[in-house]
Amino acid sequence: MSTILTVLVAVLVFGFLIFTHELGHFLAARAFGVKVYEFSIGMGPKLAWYDSKKSGIRYKLCMFPFGGYVSMAEEGKDDAALSEDPQALSNQKPWKRFIIMAAGGVVNLIIGVVLMFAVVVSSQLGSTVVAGFPEEIRNEEVFTGDYGLQSGDTVVSIGGKRVHTSMELDYEILRNGIEPLEVVVLRDGEYVTLNVTFPTSVTTGQIVGERDFSLYEESKSFSSVIKHTFWRSVCTVRMVWESLFDLVTGRFGVEAVSGPIGITSTVGEAVSYGFVPLLYMVSIISINLGIVNLFPLPALDGGRLVFVLIEMIRRKPVPRELEAKIHGIGMILLLLLAVLIMFKDIRTIFFASK
Repeated sequence: MSTILTVLVAVLVFGFLIFTHELGHFLAARAFGVKVYEFSIGMGPKLAWYDSKKSGIRYKLCMFPFGGYVSMAEEGKDDAALSEDPQALSNQKPWKRFIIMAAGGVVNLIIGVVLMFAVVVSSQLGSTVVAGFPEEIRNEEVFTGDYGLQSGDTVVSIGGKRVHTSMELDYEILRNGIEPLEVVVLRDGEYVTLNVTFPTSVTTGQIVGERDFSLYEESKSFSSVIKHTFWRSVCTVRMVWESLFDLVTGRFGVEAVSGPIGITSTVGEAVSYGFVPLLYMVSIISINLGIVNLFPLPALDGGRLVFVLIEMIRRKPVPRELEAKIHGIGMILLLLLAVLIMFKDIRTIFFASK
Protein backbone atom coordinates (compact mmCIF):
# COMPACT_ATOMS: atom_id res chain seq x y z
CA MET A 1 0.00 0.00 0.00
CA SER A 2 1.37 3.43 -0.95
CA THR A 3 2.52 5.80 1.74
CA ILE A 4 0.28 8.58 0.40
CA LEU A 5 -2.83 6.38 0.60
CA THR A 6 -1.87 5.21 4.09
CA VAL A 7 -1.50 8.78 5.33
CA LEU A 8 -4.74 9.83 3.63
CA VAL A 9 -6.72 7.01 5.25
CA ALA A 10 -5.12 7.74 8.64
CA VAL A 11 -6.00 11.45 8.35
CA LEU A 12 -9.61 10.54 7.53
CA VAL A 13 -9.73 8.15 10.51
CA PHE A 14 -8.27 10.70 12.91
CA GLY A 15 -10.50 13.42 11.52
CA PHE A 16 -13.62 11.28 11.91
CA LEU A 17 -12.80 10.31 15.52
CA ILE A 18 -11.90 13.88 16.50
CA PHE A 19 -15.06 15.19 14.83
CA THR A 20 -17.31 12.73 16.70
CA HIS A 21 -15.54 13.48 20.00
CA GLU A 22 -15.92 17.23 19.67
CA LEU A 23 -19.45 16.80 18.32
CA GLY A 24 -20.37 15.14 21.63
CA HIS A 25 -19.18 18.18 23.60
CA PHE A 26 -20.82 20.53 21.09
CA LEU A 27 -24.26 18.90 21.10
CA ALA A 28 -24.32 18.60 24.91
CA ALA A 29 -23.34 22.27 25.29
CA ARG A 30 -25.99 23.38 22.83
CA ALA A 31 -28.61 21.17 24.50
CA PHE A 32 -28.01 22.96 27.83
CA GLY A 33 -27.95 26.44 26.29
CA VAL A 34 -24.22 27.08 26.71
CA LYS A 35 -22.88 29.71 24.31
CA VAL A 36 -20.35 28.24 21.84
CA TYR A 37 -17.84 30.49 20.05
CA GLU A 38 -15.96 27.98 17.87
CA PHE A 39 -16.10 24.37 16.73
CA SER A 40 -12.66 23.42 15.40
CA ILE A 41 -11.53 20.19 13.78
CA GLY A 42 -7.74 20.09 13.79
CA MET A 43 -5.21 22.43 15.35
CA GLY A 44 -2.90 25.18 14.09
CA PRO A 45 -3.49 27.49 11.11
CA LYS A 46 -7.06 27.40 9.80
CA LEU A 47 -7.63 26.07 6.29
CA ALA A 48 -11.33 26.82 5.97
CA TRP A 49 -14.04 28.28 8.15
CA TYR A 50 -17.69 29.24 8.19
CA ASP A 51 -19.40 31.78 10.45
CA SER A 52 -23.03 30.93 11.18
CA LYS A 53 -25.18 34.07 10.98
CA LYS A 54 -27.89 32.42 13.08
CA SER A 55 -25.82 31.18 16.03
CA GLY A 56 -22.63 33.21 15.64
CA ILE A 57 -20.56 30.03 15.90
CA ARG A 58 -17.41 29.76 13.80
CA TYR A 59 -16.81 26.29 12.34
CA LYS A 60 -13.12 25.72 11.45
CA LEU A 61 -10.99 23.14 9.70
CA CYS A 62 -7.33 23.47 10.70
CA MET A 63 -4.08 22.19 9.25
CA PHE A 64 -3.06 19.52 11.77
CA PRO A 65 -5.68 16.74 12.08
CA PHE A 66 -4.50 15.47 15.49
CA GLY A 67 -6.76 17.54 17.71
CA GLY A 68 -9.78 19.80 17.93
CA TYR A 69 -11.82 21.82 20.38
CA VAL A 70 -15.13 23.43 21.19
CA SER A 71 -14.67 26.95 22.59
CA MET A 72 -17.44 27.89 25.03
CA ALA A 73 -18.26 31.06 26.96
CA GLU A 74 -16.00 31.44 30.03
CA GLU A 75 -14.19 28.16 29.43
CA GLY A 76 -10.63 28.72 30.61
CA LYS A 77 -11.21 32.47 30.83
CA ASP A 78 -11.43 34.97 33.66
CA ASP A 79 -13.66 37.60 32.13
CA ALA A 80 -15.74 39.50 34.66
CA ALA A 81 -18.24 40.38 31.94
CA LEU A 82 -19.10 36.70 31.56
CA SER A 83 -19.37 35.90 35.26
CA GLU A 84 -23.10 36.65 35.31
CA ASP A 85 -23.89 35.32 31.84
CA PRO A 86 -26.49 32.52 32.14
CA GLN A 87 -25.03 30.99 28.95
CA ALA A 88 -21.52 30.70 30.40
CA LEU A 89 -20.28 27.16 31.03
CA SER A 90 -19.21 27.85 34.61
CA ASN A 91 -22.68 29.17 35.48
CA GLN A 92 -24.32 25.84 34.64
CA LYS A 93 -25.22 23.39 37.37
CA PRO A 94 -22.45 20.87 38.11
CA TRP A 95 -24.40 17.92 36.70
CA LYS A 96 -24.85 19.76 33.40
CA ARG A 97 -21.13 20.56 33.20
CA PHE A 98 -20.37 16.93 34.02
CA ILE A 99 -22.48 15.75 31.06
CA ILE A 100 -20.93 18.32 28.70
CA MET A 101 -17.38 17.30 29.66
CA ALA A 102 -18.10 13.57 29.52
CA ALA A 103 -20.04 13.71 26.25
CA GLY A 104 -16.98 13.57 23.97
CA GLY A 105 -15.61 10.36 25.43
CA VAL A 106 -19.05 8.80 25.66
CA VAL A 107 -19.73 9.49 21.97
CA ASN A 108 -16.40 7.85 21.06
CA LEU A 109 -17.44 4.77 23.03
CA ILE A 110 -20.82 4.70 21.27
CA ILE A 111 -19.18 5.07 17.84
CA GLY A 112 -16.77 2.26 18.72
CA VAL A 113 -19.65 -0.07 19.65
CA VAL A 114 -21.58 0.82 16.47
CA LEU A 115 -18.50 0.06 14.35
CA MET A 116 -17.99 -3.18 16.27
CA PHE A 117 -21.57 -4.13 15.37
CA ALA A 118 -20.76 -3.53 11.69
CA VAL A 119 -17.65 -5.71 12.02
CA VAL A 120 -19.61 -8.54 13.64
CA VAL A 121 -22.30 -8.39 10.95
CA SER A 122 -19.62 -8.55 8.24
CA SER A 123 -17.51 -11.40 9.64
CA GLN A 124 -17.68 -14.96 10.88
CA LEU A 125 -18.57 -15.52 14.53
CA GLY A 126 -16.06 -17.62 16.42
CA SER A 127 -17.60 -19.69 19.20
CA THR A 128 -15.91 -21.07 22.31
CA VAL A 129 -16.45 -24.69 21.25
CA VAL A 130 -13.23 -26.63 20.55
CA ALA A 131 -13.19 -28.06 17.01
CA GLY A 132 -9.81 -29.81 16.94
CA PHE A 133 -6.04 -29.67 17.21
CA PRO A 134 -3.58 -29.48 14.30
CA GLU A 135 -1.46 -32.62 14.38
CA GLU A 136 1.83 -30.80 13.91
CA ILE A 137 1.43 -28.84 17.17
CA ARG A 138 -0.70 -31.26 19.17
CA ASN A 139 0.74 -32.37 22.49
CA GLU A 140 -0.74 -35.76 23.34
CA GLU A 141 0.04 -35.36 27.06
CA VAL A 142 -1.93 -32.12 27.21
CA PHE A 143 -4.81 -32.62 24.82
CA THR A 144 -6.00 -36.18 25.47
CA GLY A 145 -7.80 -37.96 28.28
CA ASP A 146 -9.53 -36.36 31.24
CA TYR A 147 -6.70 -33.88 31.86
CA GLY A 148 -6.80 -31.97 28.57
CA LEU A 149 -9.07 -30.22 26.13
CA GLN A 150 -11.08 -32.38 23.74
CA SER A 151 -12.97 -31.71 20.54
CA GLY A 152 -16.51 -30.67 21.42
CA ASP A 153 -15.57 -29.02 24.74
CA THR A 154 -17.22 -25.64 25.33
CA VAL A 155 -14.77 -23.34 27.10
CA VAL A 156 -16.63 -21.60 29.94
CA SER A 157 -13.79 -19.76 31.70
CA ILE A 158 -10.01 -19.33 31.57
CA GLY A 159 -8.02 -18.34 34.62
CA GLY A 160 -11.25 -17.55 36.45
CA LYS A 161 -12.46 -15.17 33.70
CA ARG A 162 -15.74 -16.07 31.97
CA VAL A 163 -15.54 -16.13 28.16
CA HIS A 164 -18.46 -15.82 25.74
CA THR A 165 -16.77 -15.36 22.35
CA SER A 166 -13.60 -16.43 20.58
CA MET A 167 -12.21 -12.90 20.98
CA GLU A 168 -12.40 -13.11 24.78
CA LEU A 169 -10.94 -16.62 24.74
CA ASP A 170 -8.00 -15.53 22.57
CA TYR A 171 -7.38 -12.45 24.70
CA GLU A 172 -7.24 -14.44 27.96
CA ILE A 173 -4.80 -16.92 26.43
CA LEU A 174 -2.72 -14.12 24.89
CA ARG A 175 -2.42 -12.14 28.12
CA ASN A 176 -2.30 -14.87 30.76
CA GLY A 177 -1.37 -18.04 28.85
CA ILE A 178 2.34 -17.63 29.57
CA GLU A 179 1.67 -19.76 32.65
CA PRO A 180 -0.55 -22.85 33.11
CA LEU A 181 -4.18 -21.78 33.37
CA GLU A 182 -7.23 -23.31 34.99
CA VAL A 183 -9.72 -23.90 32.20
CA VAL A 184 -13.35 -24.82 32.91
CA VAL A 185 -15.16 -26.57 30.05
CA LEU A 186 -18.64 -27.95 29.55
CA ARG A 187 -18.30 -31.57 28.43
CA ASP A 188 -21.26 -33.93 27.97
CA GLY A 189 -23.44 -31.73 30.18
CA GLU A 190 -20.90 -31.54 33.04
CA TYR A 191 -18.36 -28.92 34.05
CA VAL A 192 -14.77 -30.18 33.95
CA THR A 193 -11.83 -28.24 35.38
CA LEU A 194 -8.51 -28.62 33.55
CA ASN A 195 -5.00 -27.30 34.09
CA VAL A 196 -3.82 -26.41 30.58
CA THR A 197 -0.37 -25.32 29.43
CA PHE A 198 -0.54 -23.25 26.27
CA PRO A 199 2.36 -22.70 23.87
CA THR A 200 3.90 -19.24 23.83
CA SER A 201 5.37 -16.90 21.24
CA VAL A 202 7.08 -13.51 21.19
CA THR A 203 5.14 -10.48 19.92
CA THR A 204 6.65 -6.95 19.92
CA GLY A 205 9.28 -8.21 22.32
CA GLN A 206 6.75 -9.63 24.80
CA ILE A 207 6.04 -13.28 25.61
CA VAL A 208 2.37 -14.08 25.04
CA GLY A 209 0.18 -17.16 25.14
CA GLU A 210 -1.08 -18.73 21.94
CA ARG A 211 -4.22 -20.70 21.12
CA ASP A 212 -3.22 -23.89 19.30
CA PHE A 213 -6.66 -25.38 18.69
CA SER A 214 -9.44 -24.48 16.28
CA LEU A 215 -12.98 -23.42 17.15
CA TYR A 216 -16.34 -24.08 15.58
CA GLU A 217 -18.07 -21.19 13.87
CA GLU A 218 -21.21 -19.90 15.56
CA SER A 219 -24.34 -19.51 13.43
CA LYS A 220 -25.29 -15.90 12.75
CA SER A 221 -28.59 -14.58 14.08
CA PHE A 222 -29.84 -11.35 15.59
CA SER A 223 -29.17 -12.56 19.15
CA SER A 224 -25.69 -13.91 18.32
CA VAL A 225 -24.72 -10.65 16.56
CA ILE A 226 -25.83 -8.61 19.58
CA LYS A 227 -24.00 -11.00 21.92
CA HIS A 228 -20.75 -10.78 19.99
CA THR A 229 -21.02 -7.01 19.62
CA PHE A 230 -21.52 -6.56 23.36
CA TRP A 231 -18.81 -8.95 24.54
CA ARG A 232 -16.26 -7.85 21.93
CA SER A 233 -16.81 -4.25 23.01
CA VAL A 234 -16.46 -5.20 26.69
CA CYS A 235 -13.29 -7.14 25.87
CA THR A 236 -11.87 -4.11 24.03
CA VAL A 237 -12.54 -1.92 27.08
CA ARG A 238 -10.73 -4.48 29.24
CA MET A 239 -7.80 -4.52 26.84
CA VAL A 240 -7.41 -0.75 27.18
CA TRP A 241 -7.58 -0.79 30.99
CA GLU A 242 -5.32 -3.80 31.42
CA SER A 243 -2.80 -2.58 28.84
CA LEU A 244 -2.38 0.63 30.82
CA PHE A 245 -2.07 -1.40 34.02
CA ASP A 246 0.62 -3.54 32.37
CA LEU A 247 2.39 -0.39 31.23
CA VAL A 248 2.36 1.15 34.72
CA THR A 249 3.49 -2.09 36.39
CA GLY A 250 6.32 -2.57 33.92
CA ARG A 251 5.07 -5.72 32.17
CA PHE A 252 5.06 -3.78 28.90
CA GLY A 253 7.57 -1.04 28.15
CA VAL A 254 6.93 2.30 26.46
CA GLU A 255 7.88 0.62 23.17
CA ALA A 256 4.46 -1.04 23.26
CA VAL A 257 2.72 2.38 23.14
CA SER A 258 1.95 4.05 19.82
CA GLY A 259 1.11 7.63 18.94
CA PRO A 260 -0.39 9.08 15.74
CA ILE A 261 2.64 8.03 13.65
CA GLY A 262 2.60 4.46 14.92
CA ILE A 263 -1.18 4.27 14.55
CA THR A 264 -0.86 5.53 10.96
CA SER A 265 1.40 2.58 10.19
CA THR A 266 -1.07 0.18 11.87
CA VAL A 267 -3.99 1.67 9.93
CA GLY A 268 -2.03 1.12 6.73
CA GLU A 269 -1.58 -2.55 7.60
CA ALA A 270 -5.29 -2.88 8.38
CA VAL A 271 -6.24 -1.33 5.02
CA SER A 272 -4.02 -3.83 3.20
CA TYR A 273 -6.14 -6.65 4.67
CA GLY A 274 -9.46 -5.15 3.59
CA PHE A 275 -12.32 -2.92 4.70
CA VAL A 276 -13.55 -5.05 7.62
CA PRO A 277 -10.12 -5.19 9.34
CA LEU A 278 -9.88 -1.40 8.92
CA LEU A 279 -13.35 -1.01 10.44
CA TYR A 280 -12.30 -3.19 13.36
CA MET A 281 -9.15 -1.12 13.89
CA VAL A 282 -11.15 2.13 13.88
CA SER A 283 -13.59 0.61 16.39
CA ILE A 284 -10.72 -0.25 18.75
CA ILE A 285 -9.15 3.20 18.36
CA SER A 286 -12.50 4.91 19.01
CA ILE A 287 -13.14 2.91 22.18
CA ASN A 288 -9.54 3.50 23.26
CA LEU A 289 -9.89 7.25 22.68
CA GLY A 290 -13.13 7.39 24.64
CA ILE A 291 -11.73 5.54 27.65
CA VAL A 292 -8.39 7.38 27.75
CA ASN A 293 -10.15 10.76 27.56
CA LEU A 294 -12.25 9.81 30.58
CA PHE A 295 -9.23 8.84 32.69
CA PRO A 296 -9.02 11.07 35.81
CA LEU A 297 -5.81 12.75 34.68
CA PRO A 298 -5.18 16.52 34.54
CA ALA A 299 -5.79 18.18 31.15
CA LEU A 300 -8.01 15.29 30.00
CA ASP A 301 -11.81 15.35 30.12
CA GLY A 302 -11.66 12.85 32.97
CA GLY A 303 -9.45 15.20 34.98
CA ARG A 304 -11.99 17.99 34.58
CA LEU A 305 -14.74 15.62 35.64
CA VAL A 306 -12.85 15.00 38.89
CA PHE A 307 -13.01 18.71 39.74
CA VAL A 308 -16.75 18.77 39.02
CA LEU A 309 -17.24 15.77 41.33
CA ILE A 310 -15.19 17.52 44.04
CA GLU A 311 -17.43 20.57 43.62
CA MET A 312 -20.53 18.39 44.00
CA ILE A 313 -19.15 16.89 47.22
CA ARG A 314 -17.82 20.15 48.72
CA ARG A 315 -20.80 22.21 47.49
CA LYS A 316 -18.34 24.81 46.19
CA PRO A 317 -15.90 24.83 43.26
CA VAL A 318 -12.13 24.39 43.50
CA PRO A 319 -10.41 27.78 43.01
CA ARG A 320 -10.09 28.38 39.27
CA GLU A 321 -6.43 29.38 39.53
CA LEU A 322 -5.53 26.10 41.26
CA GLU A 323 -7.45 23.99 38.76
CA ALA A 324 -5.83 25.86 35.85
CA LYS A 325 -2.32 25.22 37.25
CA ILE A 326 -3.01 21.52 37.72
CA HIS A 327 -4.36 21.15 34.17
CA GLY A 328 -1.40 23.18 32.85
CA ILE A 329 1.11 20.84 34.49
CA GLY A 330 -0.85 17.86 33.18
CA MET A 331 -0.80 19.28 29.65
CA ILE A 332 2.98 19.77 29.77
CA LEU A 333 3.49 16.16 30.92
CA LEU A 334 1.15 14.85 28.23
CA LEU A 335 2.98 16.83 25.54
CA LEU A 336 6.34 15.48 26.75
CA LEU A 337 4.94 11.95 26.64
CA ALA A 338 3.56 12.58 23.14
CA VAL A 339 6.98 13.77 21.93
CA LEU A 340 8.67 10.71 23.48
CA ILE A 341 6.21 8.35 21.79
CA MET A 342 6.58 10.21 18.47
CA PHE A 343 10.34 9.71 18.43
CA LYS A 344 9.85 6.07 19.44
CA ASP A 345 7.44 5.53 16.53
CA ILE A 346 9.80 7.21 14.07
CA ARG A 347 12.72 5.07 15.26
CA THR A 348 10.63 1.90 15.04
CA ILE A 349 9.50 2.66 11.47
CA PHE A 350 13.04 3.70 10.45
CA PHE A 351 14.68 0.47 11.68
CA ALA A 352 11.80 -1.64 10.33
CA SER A 353 12.44 -0.22 6.85
CA LYS A 354 16.12 -1.22 6.94
